[in-house]
Formats: sequence, structure tokens, C-alpha cells
Amino acid sequence: MVDRFVSEREWLTFHNPKNLAMSLSIEAAELMEHFQWLTQDEADAVIGQPENRDEIGEEIADCLAYLLSLANVMNLDLDQTLRQKMVKNAAKYPVETSRGVARPNPSGESSV
Repeated sequence: MVDRFVSEREWLTFHNPKNLAMSLSIEAAELMEHFQWLTQDEADAVIGQPENRDEIGEEIADCLAYLLSLANVMNLDLDQTLRQKMVKNAAKYPVETSRGVARPNPSGESSV
């Protein structure tokens, strides 16, 4: 669906990995704006309001569309790529040592 949308508008010329990665980051920042400076209780209240939930959903959809476009341009099979990454994550974060723990691993990445 995303590929067809882009093709119909002849946007493939502009859809290179750099531009799509930047666009994904911009949309992710727009998503973050909905929660910036809020406490967890305030964020919960925001998502409990239908108009906010719809706006946030649209930002998530924009992120997904750019992510899918990036995968299309790179000829990535997202299903296969995600499965492979989850296997790596399972080895990196074993249930026995990771359950309920949110701390950086030695490489500095979040464990959540």
C-alpha cells in the first residue's frame, strides 16, 4: 500500500535511505512532542482522550509509513529481519537476567 502510494506520486526519486531515515526521525520527534515534559500520569491522561489518541495514532502511522518505505527501498524483508533481530535480542537479554530490569547493557543500549 505504501509502495503504491509513493509510486503513484512519482516520489521514488526522493525516497533514498538518507531522506527516508531523516523523515522517520522527524516523524518520531513529532510523536515525542505529544509526551514531552509530561509525567507518566499526565501521559496516561493524554492517551485517554480520543482526539489526542487519534493525533498520536496518525504520528505512529507516519513513522510506520516511512519505515516501510525505507525497507522497500532497501529491499529488506522486514518479517525476516525482525525475526533475526529478536533471536539476537533473546540471546543478549535472557529472561532470567532481564525480567523487570531496565538498565543499560555494557554497550550502552537500553535493555528495554
